[in-house]
Amino acid sequence: MKFDTPATSNPIDQLKVVGKAVDRVDGPLKTTGTAAYANDRHDVAANQAHGYIVGAAIAKGRIVSMDLTSARAAPGVLAIVTAENAGKLGKGTFNTAHLLGGPDIQHYHQAVAVVVAETFEQARAAAHLVRVEYARAQGVYDLAAATDSAKPVESNGAAAETAVGDFTVNFAQAPVQLDASYSTADESHSMIEPFASVAAWNGDQLTLWTANQMIAWTAADAAKTLGIPADKVRVASPFIGGGFGAKLWLRADALLAALGARAARRPVRVAMPRALIPNNTVHRAATIQRIRIGADRDGKITAIAHESWSGNLPEGGPEAAAIQTRSLYAGPHRMTANRISVLDLPEANAMRAPNEAPGLAALEIAMDEMAEKLGMDPVAFRIANDTQVVPDNPAKPASNDPQSKAPTEKHNPHPPFSQRQLVECFRLGARRFGWDKRNPLPGRVRDGRWLVGLGVAAAIRDNLVMKSGARVRLDRRGFVTVESDMTDIGTGSYTVIAQTAAEMMGVRLERVVVKLGDSTYPISCGSGGQWGGNSSTAGVYAACMKLREAVAQKAGLAVGTAVFANGQIRAGSRSIPLGEVAGDQGIVAEDAIEFGDLNKQFQQATFGAHFVEVGVDAATGETRVRRMLAVCAAGRILNPKTARSQVIGGMTMGVGAALMEELAVDKRLGLFVNHDLAGYEVPVHADIPHQEVIFLDEVDPTSSPMKAKGVGELGICGAAAAVANAVYNATGVRVRDYPITLDKLLKGLPAI
Repeated sequence: MKFDTPATSNPIDQLKVVGKAVDRVDGPLKTTGTAAYANDRHDVAANQAHGYIVGAAIAKGRIVSMDLTSARAAPGVLAIVTAENAGKLGKGTFNTAHLLGGPDIQHYHQAVAVVVAETFEQARAAAHLVRVEYARAQGVYDLAAATDSAKPVESNGAAAETAVGDFTVNFAQAPVQLDASYSTADESHSMIEPFASVAAWNGDQLTLWTANQMIAWTAADAAKTLGIPADKVRVASPFIGGGFGAKLWLRADALLAALGARAARRPVRVAMPRALIPNNTVHRAATIQRIRIGADRDGKITAIAHESWSGNLPEGGPEAAAIQTRSLYAGPHRMTANRISVLDLPEANAMRAPNEAPGLAALEIAMDEMAEKLGMDPVAFRIANDTQVVPDNPAKPASNDPQSKAPTEKHNPHPPFSQRQLVECFRLGARRFGWDKRNPLPGRVRDGRWLVGLGVAAAIRDNLVMKSGARVRLDRRGFVTVESDMTDIGTGSYTVIAQTAAEMMGVRLERVVVKLGDSTYPISCGSGGQWGGNSSTAGVYAACMKLREAVAQKAGLAVGTAVFANGQIRAGSRSIPLGEVAGDQGIVAEDAIEFGDLNKQFQQATFGAHFVEVGVDAATGETRVRRMLAVCAAGRILNPKTARSQVIGGMTMGVGAALMEELAVDKRLGLFVNHDLAGYEVPVHADIPHQEVIFLDEVDPTSSPMKAKGVGELGICGAAAAVANAVYNATGVRVRDYPITLDKLLKGLPAI
């Protein structure tokens, strides 16, 4: 189905099932422990052996020798795979570093071997007997010291640099100016579920049961890496215990399970040890950001510039933190740049939200600092600089679609937003949060030992859409079965897909069966970047439209006038149960949604406003978040319950980024020192107070037939800055270097 004109009235608009806050249909499986996560797949292949990964002990250099004698002689060992005996291996399209290193080492804890044994304990013990001699090479591990070598690099189709008007001249002439630098830390995903896979070969056919967000990408890259035909790889990932971007691609656990299974001639399970994950897989790169804003005395921005520096391995992409500044606020004279330095730290890539998360962490502090210089309320300053069109004029659209590789065609240089209710988000949020009670003078509000402050920040995330397919079956019982390689990363894909099929076919939700996460099913959009829910349900919509046509044709009814309701198809005075029409053979339909260029005619984006109250201990500098509110404008909300769950999860991650999360870099040896959950702090339940989420009533017909948009990323985008601004309002101490730990506050706290 082509989607190239805005949606009109369609069956989804009935909102009998879609739009309702229904419980997760997969909830019983998860609460009873019967959901099929990758490392639990004892059921899929008999006689499984266990693999244990050996990670490189240097960050850059070469393997001089590898002594496997003791490891091979250890009890239970079946095989040891290294680069020397793995055969010729390629590199996946979406991988920056090779998943199996040797003899060259590209980063610390790069896999250099997998030891396969009868039990996990035997594999682990033998892995510690592998003796590797390295020749260490000098590497670059300090972003701040490497910015002079940074180069502008585009990010997934978005221009590396943009310029509109004459920023330099107009910033210099602005009566009110801000020129400040900010930094965000390297961060780790820290999901509950480790990277885990079970691999089995049947002749030349490989099956991978793995934890992965993008089935089609991973199947293709597994085939490319192993040098086998793509149709010889099956990937299954029905449930994922947290991916957050790290599981978008083929990773070392899956590849080494496949290599180990081939060498041992039996199925092999590999679960990556927790301490290996931060350095072996991917992380969010640290950023250094410079933001300059010039405004007239009435608070109108006249010039704005945002420059970001980050680091990655050669061929890796930047953390494009300047991207949202191209479209969030008005201003006639503008400049943005995303620059990258080559670092020899582990691979940086998608991590718990897009580039907007670290970008807004800096930009929204700068907006507060500028509001203070102007003597304006921070909410009023943001509202005064709202825009209904994209103010930038880049060489390419302001989008970071990961599938966009080639130059795009001509486009509207200043496209209007299809929907933009940012001002409404701010106004409603301010009323609900009690913003009018905020004291604009920092450090003036006390609650016993606590200094109390309020903070605000904007949220924005482009609405990405992606081709997505599904297959639907109607059987003689009147049940509808949906099959798609779409994944559920804990966000509720099973539920919103079931709601879509139930709405389209006029059946109760419990009469829909959803099967996901298998490469034998039609290719979907997959999960990530806030594109999954909208695109995948639109694909199910397309398949159901085809199924409705087939059912009407078999029933001898005109599809244009047929009504699907209460498990029946009805037209005029005739009403036939769907199961009766399906008969013993059933009816099957398959289709995909293919998006046209509406996202070029209109800038599709989601918006939000974050409000936070914190308390800071006047003596110790300890910060406690007291309450949070997010107001979101994100198109039609398909399920308010699962959508709220996504947003409050993002808000929690925003608290982590603001107050505690930081991978500490050993700048001598090139590794993240705190590479486990003992040393890498993330928020726990005790850190998170009352959270409230409000969804504005909105539909976006230019986005999809669902008239929905993504929502999950809005929870984290902007949240860290709202916390930071609240800390400043509480203490009068402005911290521009995340995370805001107590040592950065102590010296500036008011005297007791």
